[in-house]
Amino acid sequence: MTYICKVYKHLFMVKKKKLFYMSRITPSKDDEEMNTVKFSKKNFGDRRAFDVLMEAQHYWNMMDDFRKDRERNKRYTYGKQWDDMICVNGEAMSEEEYIERQGSVPLKNNLIRRLVRNVLGVYRSQMKEPTCTARDRDEQKLGETMSTILQCNMQLNRMNEVNARSMEEFLISGFIVHRKSYGWRNGKEDCWTDYVQPNNFFIDNNMRDFRGWDVTCLGEVHDVSFGQLCENFASTPEDYRKLRDIYKWASKKEFIASYAERFGYSRLENYDFLLTSEPGRCRVIEVWRKEQKPRYRCHDYQNGDIFKIDAEDYQEQVVNVNLQRIEMGKAAGMPTEEIPIITAEWFMDDYWYFYYLSPFGDILKEGETPFEHGSHPYVFKAYPFIDGEIHSFVSDVIDQQRYTNRLITLYDWIMRASAKGVLLMPDDCLPDGVSMEDIAEEWAQFNGVIVYKPSSSGKIPQQVANNSTNIGITELLNLQLKFFEDISGVNGALQGKPGFSGQSATMYNQQVQNSTMSLLDMLESFSGFIIDGAYKDVKNMQQFYDTKRVFNIAGKSGAQIEYDPKKIRDVEFDLSITESTSTPAYRQMANDILMQLWQAQAISVEQLLEHGDFPFADELLQSIKAQKEQIQQGGVPQGVSPEVMQQAQQGANMDAVNRLHNAIAA
Repeated sequence: MTYICKVYKHLFMVKKKKLFYMSRITPSKDDEEMNTVKFSKKNFGDRRAFDVLMEAQHYWNMMDDFRKDRERNKRYTYGKQWDDMICVNGEAMSEEEYIERQGSVPLKNNLIRRLVRNVLGVYRSQMKEPTCTARDRDEQKLGETMSTILQCNMQLNRMNEVNARSMEEFLISGFIVHRKSYGWRNGKEDCWTDYVQPNNFFIDNNMRDFRGWDVTCLGEVHDVSFGQLCENFASTPEDYRKLRDIYKWASKKEFIASYAERFGYSRLENYDFLLTSEPGRCRVIEVWRKEQKPRYRCHDYQNGDIFKIDAEDYQEQVVNVNLQRIEMGKAAGMPTEEIPIITAEWFMDDYWYFYYLSPFGDILKEGETPFEHGSHPYVFKAYPFIDGEIHSFVSDVIDQQRYTNRLITLYDWIMRASAKGVLLMPDDCLPDGVSMEDIAEEWAQFNGVIVYKPSSSGKIPQQVANNSTNIGITELLNLQLKFFEDISGVNGALQGKPGFSGQSATMYNQQVQNSTMSLLDMLESFSGFIIDGAYKDVKNMQQFYDTKRVFNIAGKSGAQIEYDPKKIRDVEFDLSITESTSTPAYRQMANDILMQLWQAQAISVEQLLEHGDFPFADELLQSIKAQKEQIQQGGVPQGVSPEVMQQAQQGANMDAVNRLHNAIAA
């Protein structure tokens, strides 16, 4: 403590003379070298964009196997199940082409698509929504307010549909990505959620934390029109001309050719990091990378705040403030050791820095993250991500799907190749003047008569019908279908199949619950993804909602609340997943409880209509409120006699008041 006092005494004397040490007020050369962004700008210039591009391309290339696996899983899910490539006698061909060359038909029975739909049905039936809870119990009312605002934003972004399609992607590829942003869209400035196609996304291949907390670099590849490019990156005529020079091949519409792909069908061929395969589109690579710089971790004993500052702000925000406090403390007669000062500890900090790059090495835009949550705008989830590996739900049943297709194709081939009613006609039995064609035509008729000449050997024409289909294929096929349910965990009860005769409802419901338990890990993992996304939504709302707003959940009475940024901005919320109030089971349960409370006269009719979910609630509530306003203003509601109204206003006849209430209720 004596050493600290001597240092501040020396600094105080320097301040008296209006002089400071240069080493204190200017960044040192070591500080510039430790600041990765400043160092790269000073030493690499324009070349630093290529360094970022090459790093991003490396991570992109490391995800090539994932993109191929995702494409294969998607093909099997949507019916293209004979497209795997094989090599026959040195020639590469698809399995479908090979089967057709053998004279067979490549049949398939798409069980994976049915399986995915069943799991999506389970998710839809158990759809949940995030709920905010203030960490400080005294601020719980603000938590309820933020929950309402979050639900309004989910309605704005159609999150029920976005989450369902994301769940489908989760089942197919095991990797989902959303992007959280704030800006103008559809004539409204608000927080937005975008689905990101995993093929366009890349991530640090050194990441091993299944929560994604150790990621250091990620980004997305954008293919936009030249008009959209100028909307996002041109703020002056010079910026427009610069973008036009960079994207010459895409800025002129006469160079835009129509390509052969039909609308609604995707492709993976020629999927390149730097070049787009779509004529007229501009390739923009968005990269978010963790950079480093020296900073100070500060502790202000005056108010207990812990914060961090940049190294260049140390003089102004620490040294000068401490000098002022020491001067004020001495003026007040406080001992030096009792004066609360700001202590600072130097450390190397990392932070998120973004780049928007052209494939030619141009930096279209760059800067430190604009979000107060201090992170990137993406939310992603990989499943299960043990040792950095992704194994999707669909990939587990592809082998069973392949063997099922093989069995039904083999079954079809055997049935077509087996003898079915073949006529054996000895040559010496053929009568004179009758051809074999005549015998075949007569044989095909249901009332035909075959004339033949008995041979010396005694042989007669006979029919051969070889039932060679019962060779165990049916048992193998049933076994594979059983394996399909066992491996996926989606049994007949969860698929909605009826139970066997005499099966109790309790046992059937238990089978459904057991099947749901096998999917619980995956469903809860997806719920964690929803919570992560809702956390960034809440942080963005606290940052960008800077004026008072009124929110109302569509279709729900009494959910209108006012957002006050002064009260909510600094509140720390904890998010959890609860059952959505939009599910039929939840609404029925809530209505039953409210009806019981109303019958017990614990709540009024207005409260019943406001908090219940009835199809006529809004109209009836407005009607009741309108009648009350008429009574308060001295008017006569429809259906009420003036004599009863006069007696009610006088307040002398309680029976009249009761009759008035009954008349309004009727």
